[in-house]
Amino acid sequence: MTIQKIEANSPESQSADLLAGNLAQLKALFPELITEGVSGPAINIDVLKALVGDQSVTDVDEKYGLNWHGKKKARQIALTPSTGTLRPYPEESVDWDATQNLMIEGDNLEVLKLLQKSYGRDGGQVRVIYIDPPYNTGKDFVYTDNFQNNVENYQQLMGWRDVDGQRVSSLASRKNTEASGRFHTDWLNMIYPRLKLARALLTSDGVILVSIDEHEITNLRSVMDEVFGEENFLSCLTWEKGRKNDAKFFSNGHEYVLVYAKSQSYLREQKTMWREEKPGAREIWECYLELRTKHGDNDKDIEIDLQSWFSELPKNHPSKKWSRYKRVDSYGPWRDDNISWPGGGGPTYDVIHPITGQPCKVPERGWVFSTWEEMKRRIDAGIIEFRGDHTQPPLRKSHIRPIPLEVDENDREEDFDEDNVDNEEEEELATQVRGSYFYKQSQVSVKYLRKLFGKKVFNNPKDLDEIAKLIRYTTSDDPKAVVLDFFAGSGTTGEAVMRLNSEDNGSRRFILVQLPEPLDPKDKQQKVAAKFCNDIGKPLNIAELTKERLRKSGCAIRIEKPEWNGDAGFRVFKLDTSNILAWNPKTNDLKTSLLDHLEHLESGRSSDDILYEILLKLGLDLCVPIEQREIAGKQVNSVGAGVLMACLVESIKAAEVEALALGIVAWRKEQGTVGDTTAVFRDSAFENDVAKSNLAAILEQHGIKQVRSL
Repeated sequence: MTIQKIEANSPESQSADLLAGNLAQLKALFPELITEGVSGPAINIDVLKALVGDQSVTDVDEKYGLNWHGKKKARQIALTPSTGTLRPYPEESVDWDATQNLMIEGDNLEVLKLLQKSYGRDGGQVRVIYIDPPYNTGKDFVYTDNFQNNVENYQQLMGWRDVDGQRVSSLASRKNTEASGRFHTDWLNMIYPRLKLARALLTSDGVILVSIDEHEITNLRSVMDEVFGEENFLSCLTWEKGRKNDAKFFSNGHEYVLVYAKSQSYLREQKTMWREEKPGAREIWECYLELRTKHGDNDKDIEIDLQSWFSELPKNHPSKKWSRYKRVDSYGPWRDDNISWPGGGGPTYDVIHPITGQPCKVPERGWVFSTWEEMKRRIDAGIIEFRGDHTQPPLRKSHIRPIPLEVDENDREEDFDEDNVDNEEEEELATQVRGSYFYKQSQVSVKYLRKLFGKKVFNNPKDLDEIAKLIRYTTSDDPKAVVLDFFAGSGTTGEAVMRLNSEDNGSRRFILVQLPEPLDPKDKQQKVAAKFCNDIGKPLNIAELTKERLRKSGCAIRIEKPEWNGDAGFRVFKLDTSNILAWNPKTNDLKTSLLDHLEHLESGRSSDDILYEILLKLGLDLCVPIEQREIAGKQVNSVGAGVLMACLVESIKAAEVEALALGIVAWRKEQGTVGDTTAVFRDSAFENDVAKSNLAAILEQHGIKQVRSL
């Protein structure tokens, strides 16, 4: 047996092939649709027409939808595999060994491609995506993606390399102004492929939230209808931030947040229901607990004091609007709720009044509970309040902290325990569906970051509390949700995830991606941020500010909540060219080209650089546990409890092969690895081909059949 060498064109060295994935999905649905073409599997258009009917649209037909110059190319760019990799930077990270969070520096188009194998597998791993992309106001940094090699294009635009590949130090950026003649086109070409790639990362119940203002709201809605399907549109939130006094006609002081599901039908099948705690409900509950301590079992005295408390609240207090929760029983404050059947036509069974012995008046629409047995369960539980006599229907109680019977009609009486109602951890407080309009002044977030950094380094950061609320709202049933933001900017999403975890002991993870957009120390809007980076000895770009915000906020959370031992760290990765050199011969000097490619790994790259590229291209999580062990004098890495075994040393003698191979086999057995194991070695390390073949043979004899070299 020989070892298969991984080269630049090998599947293991590339990001996910989305075209091949699309073909595979079509083949699974319609096997007869796929045939053999000149370059491999292809679609038989005639069969497709037979299957779905000849309803195709040609270029000469008028088409409904948003079209612009470059749309076809933008779609192709999304489907083109990346030629890059992500290199690890532990020295810039926080708590590298333990953290599950990622901060990735680089062009988000390429990064999204590179994340497909690891986070797009099994139908997607990301539960929520929140992004705040450039609003295309004429001042935004937008650049044209390159179909052939977007990594090199990215390096040139960041000022790292010129067109000849030489490193340069100048800062390069371009603002998308209306004078360019391609104002909307350039923005659409930028956002379209990124949204297509983002969708593939979402779980079946995943959602994406995109902030935007009036400049591109219409175009964005059309693009998202196409990418996600208009049937998956959930809401257009309006975020009011305050009036702009310098406006000449109307003050557009609001922004929008478009919300789409990957599959709204799946959310409905799963009976997914998003709710948030009623603002002010917690204060009511805390007041009630104090009054319960003061008055004991005297509910009437508690009611008197609670009503006084409500009346003394200022008008703008969030609890004021819930003053209907003024009645009290052993479960806490309650208000009356509708006891009639929604829409009318409900049941009309008799409900006997306990004092008069007569049937109570039936609501015009019938009782809300379908059977007398359901009604009786609630009467016995004490959540139905009879009035003075039978001439009026009884009241249905709705508590500020609902008990199970109020939440779900199918719950059983034994699901609750009256003795535990004062245990604050037993039940959540009353919830509500979130409205599509909310207000929060933008200056709140500006002041917060000024305090965190000691100066104003961001002009328009997103509000921490509001982003946290949106994440909590859309992940309420998943405390381990992965949250992605590929326009990370000031890093608000990352801090929001950490703060949420510190509040509810969740273990949500964040993946942030930020372009190292240069900061110009001569620019009025950027000079403070540029000076800050210079003062702390960091490169002058926005990604450095993102990382510093994560460091500072993580420390702040630790200080505020010393008892919390959750994840406040992050691993830093940076986009770069692949560690595996592509064959690119110089036609005028083939001899030199051949000598250069005897070692086909990029010079100056570390073993960790290579290891993490292997992880990425094999579809493993970038935060997967990695153990190191010395076997036969060689360093060996075990990734994911033996899913990957990598030995990237520069020399393996023939005499060392057997001990090395058997040591790897023994370690794999010790870890109890389930499933296949891939073993990877440096190709140039082997003393000769015999040594390489012998190692592969020994590993195969012991069940490790996927052996590769770089």
